[in-house]
Amino acid sequence: MTTLWQGFWQVADPKIWVASTVPMAVGGALAYGLTGRFSWYWFLISMLGVFLIEIGKNAANDLVDYESGVDLMVAPDKRTPFSGGKRAIVDGNLTLSQARLITLATLVAGSLIGFYIAFMREPGILWIGLSGLFFAAAYSLPPFKLAYRGLGEAVVGLTFGPLIVSGTFLVQAHFLSWEVILASLPIGLLIANVLFINQYPDYEADLQGNKRNWVVRLGKTKGLSVYKALFAGTYLSFVGLFATTLNPFWLMSFVSLPLVIQAVGAAARYSEDIPKMIVANANTIKTYQLTGLTMVLAAILTRFFV
Repeated sequence: MTTLWQGFWQVADPKIWVASTVPMAVGGALAYGLTGRFSWYWFLISMLGVFLIEIGKNAANDLVDYESGVDLMVAPDKRTPFSGGKRAIVDGNLTLSQARLITLATLVAGSLIGFYIAFMREPGILWIGLSGLFFAAAYSLPPFKLAYRGLGEAVVGLTFGPLIVSGTFLVQAHFLSWEVILASLPIGLLIANVLFINQYPDYEADLQGNKRNWVVRLGKTKGLSVYKALFAGTYLSFVGLFATTLNPFWLMSFVSLPLVIQAVGAAARYSEDIPKMIVANANTIKTYQLTGLTMVLAAILTRFFV
């Protein structure tokens, strides 16, 4: 039982829940900033549902990556805190049947919370929630295996950007607006870039295991163009958000540019030297976190000064 509990927390990996906390915080702050409405109860219930779905996605990914051999092919010198999956099965903390049970139990529990929110708070969340559930399962599980077919980056960007931001806003405010959709774009682009750069250490293993993500499809050198383009798209989306809303607070997110410059430089110089390239992985995550924080501040300040 101790090993099972340890394996559960290994696939749950609370330290990366920030991936879903950031868009939820932005969506909640937008609801307060634009309408003055915010319910802590429904925010926390929504967060629990999202966390459960995320755990299910992680467990499914660990299961499929083990069965495909990808996790077993990662060389020791390529393992980093930012890549290589959760490895709960590889480390012997979960059996295949336990991983399947965690996948099923958490996805079902998250779904039940989604139905509760839809029936008791906001019916419109049902379709957003069902879309998120589908992507969580289809990301790794057959027959879709989207992460193996070059669609994982797009799915992660769509889910953690538009779906979670707009879903959180909808639960709080009971409507959607174009400003909310536009504000979700930089979040989606950045989290897709976090996934993209984290695939570099796993390149050889993913190539051997036929996990055809875009780093594998393009190669490490050409892949850097995508890495740069996703960053560029992030900041262009803030310019577009400012031009559309005339709200100068959205431009605060440019404060993260020094982190991006360091990240791009490290990725360009050390794409074949994983220990030195970790700066790029770390700075991309820091950029995502800092951007989320500045967007939360921008949304709240909108309530009082715009």
